[in-house]
Amino acid sequence: MKKLALLSLVVLSLHADLFKAGQKNFGFSAGSSTGFGNTYTVIGANFNYFLIDNFSVGIGYQGWFGHDPKINEISIPATYYYEYTPQYYPYAGFRYAHTSIDSPYKDYDTYGVRAGLAMSFGGNSYMSVGWVQDYRDRDGETDSEGYPEISMGFSF
Repeated sequence: MKKLALLSLVVLSLHADLFKAGQKNFGFSAGSSTGFGNTYTVIGANFNYFLIDNFSVGIGYQGWFGHDPKINEISIPATYYYEYTPQYYPYAGFRYAHTSIDSPYKDYDTYGVRAGLAMSFGGNSYMSVGWVQDYRDRDGETDSEGYPEISMGFSF
């Protein structure tokens, strides 16, 4: 199954400092992906919280709509943003996800890494571009897949 995130838009952040402790953000995403011979519309939502400056943990959901089997994914990411300059923040992180699929298919777990660059556009907005590499083990068969991630964020 290939994933392609078309756009992830953070619509609500509660503090002006983008990556500071206590910062919270909510995000929504829309895209498409193929699996089981079908092209799905993929809709997602996520929440992240910065435990300490530059380090966030979160929870996310993705639903794959438009075909059978039904696919749902819950993910838990952790990301560290390094302040290279006040404008550029390289980031790296890990993620765990559990994917549930309708019968006759079996659920599976995914572990992944992500890395990229977040660019601040002033005190209240940023854009990030990166790469995610996922690894999964389904019924003893291990595979991996990589895909780009692009997001925009706004604080207010």
